[in-house]
Amino acid sequence: MYHPYFRGKQFDLLTIKESAEILAKSGFISIIEPVRESLSGLKRSIEALSNSGAIAVLIVNPNYGDHTESSEAIKKFVHEELDNHKNISVGILLTSTINTTEALSASAEFPNRPLYFIHSGFAEPKALAEATSDLNRDIKHVFLESHCGKLYQKHFTEYKRILLRDGFKRQANRKYPDVEPFSDLHATFTDEGMDGFGDFLIVGDEYSESGGPAYAVAIHLTFIDPDMDDAMYTYHFKSDRQDTPTDPAGKFYEALVKLVAAVKEPNSKILKTSAVEEFLGLYDRKHFPGLGYIKKLSMKHHIEVLANYLG
Repeated sequence: MYHPYFRGKQFDLLTIKESAEILAKSGFISIIEPVRESLSGLKRSIEALSNSGAIAVLIVNPNYGDHTESSEAIKKFVHEELDNHKNISVGILLTSTINTTEALSASAEFPNRPLYFIHSGFAEPKALAEATSDLNRDIKHVFLESHCGKLYQKHFTEYKRILLRDGFKRQANRKYPDVEPFSDLHATFTDEGMDGFGDFLIVGDEYSESGGPAYAVAIHLTFIDPDMDDAMYTYHFKSDRQDTPTDPAGKFYEALVKLVAAVKEPNSKILKTSAVEEFLGLYDRKHFPGLGYIKKLSMKHHIEVLANYLG
């Protein structure tokens, strides 16, 4: 059903690890694109998923990060480290730089694992559909909506299909509106003819190695609005000071004050998840845990919101 797409940075992997139980209970399937040379954090996250009974997809040919020149380390990781983790499917990322022959060759290296083709700029959908029609494999197709129109998707109607929509429009923190639409795909994916849906949580599809100096600190919290046909929106709680990259701790507290006020409003639409409870605890203690930790809490909240809605 829900397929959150993670790039394997430190706090993304921690989100997976700490959300393993709820991912398993909800039947959510994480898609993980490894972007760091070290795979130790990835291994810990996969072990947590396995222990909880959750399913995940590991992309073996990432498009970003430290493994773009060679994915041999990831392939070796699957063969040597994941032998006891039958819950991990293999994902082949189909970008504009890969052809059908290369996609089939990559998938043939993992004959005993379920296979996900993740379409992101691929130019040969018809050829791939024809080439895989006789394969006796458990194959699913994931479409990044910005790259795959309806005609493209039609080539794979015989398969389970998942649509990924990037609901988070990334920009400088100070430029975010207070509230903006995120997505309605959680409520409409069946109307799109899909078997599941996904997103890039509150990070977005745009990849960067680091966020740069934070002139403003923003906390992003998604919520589902029953008054708007269950569409999902994002609150952007921003610091008051936005002119210099100094005092991130103080700016976090300025944003946190606004979050707490919104949570405590009568008839607040913010679900009181475990992540929100932790935000409230940070407010009470006046503690700044670091920007990466804040992002982790927002991602965990997003997962919990969808688990509550779909549960």
